Amino acid sequence: MSFSNMSCSRCGDGFDPHDKIVNSQGELWHPQCFVCSQCFRPFPDGLFYEFEGRKYCEHDFQVLFAPCCGKCGEFVIGRVIKAMSASWHPACFCCAVCNKELADRGFVRNRNRALCHECNAADKAVLSGRHICFKCHGVIDDKPLRFRGEVYHGYHFNCTACGIELNSDARELKHRSGYTANEMNELYCLRCHDKMGIPICGACRRPIEERVVTALGKHWHVEHFVCAKCEKPFLGHRHYERKGLAYCETHYHQLFGNLCFVCNQVISGDVFTALNKAWCVHHFACSFCDQKMTQKTKFYECDLKPACKKCYEKFPSEFRRRLRKAYDNTPKKSTSA
Repeated sequence: MSFSNMSCSRCGDGFDPHDKIVNSQGELWHPQCFVCSQCFRPFPDGLFYEFEGRKYCEHDFQVLFAPCCGKCGEFVIGRVIKAMSASWHPACFCCAVCNKELADRGFVRNRNRALCHECNAADKAVLSGRHICFKCHGVIDDKPLRFRGEVYHGYHFNCTACGIELNSDARELKHRSGYTANEMNELYCLRCHDKMGIPICGACRRPIEERVVTALGKHWHVEHFVCAKCEKPFLGHRHYERKGLAYCETHYHQLFGNLCFVCNQVISGDVFTALNKAWCVHHFACSFCDQKMTQKTKFYECDLKPACKKCYEKFPSEFRRRLRKAYDNTPKKSTSA
């Protein structure tokens, strides 16, 4: 093509033999004519964007046509994700819970949040009080199978011994003497598990694979064998049984026997009762000087505790007067051995 037949695509003028020519997609331009259609400045580093037959520098193209990302606020150049009434970079459009990119995964609008399908199912399960399977992330409608600290659908597993499909009754074998390492931390159906002779806790009905407490004709986890009154574990301490229930020493004798007010032990011999309390005979003493007293010793009540005559006489006269007045206004208490 001769210079006489060539013209600038913008100004329409021809080119001299010594002129520089810009060729862009088959179109020819004078360098001073090859500029942004908006700001009329040369393209930095020759980079331009074309829209509807017009060429723009990057800045003006973004201002005029590029949407802003709903997360980072920057212009979106290239692939644009339009969702949730906004535009997004593909890397910015993520699940509001797990932060996984949603551009190619699909999403669910949940309370004005974009969630992946797994997180949406988990959120619904939490609201409905149900569990989410750790393997398939589906909602567990029935009772879950618990394994290694997570919950699953039972049908994801088979019994290690017989191969039958499992359900929520499956048992995990943890620490048990007589079994190899390969047999530990595996799941067994209830039938195969029971054949192993592993005791079942009388409280939680789960297998006991460590220390076992045997009492009341049953087996118990140490932490589940507790006082029927205070519900504190015995942890190896003595317990008392009555009508199929176990009690700690204190509550057994509070409910069914006498405990000494001083030593808090069972009174096995004679009982000394005074001030609505029970005492071992050798523990009944003045609460102030610790002088031993007998059923013949005269004592005075002071703050529901016994005081001998000598200590009582050391009290201020006004205090004694108040004690005497309180004593006169209440039924007299008897002592017995």
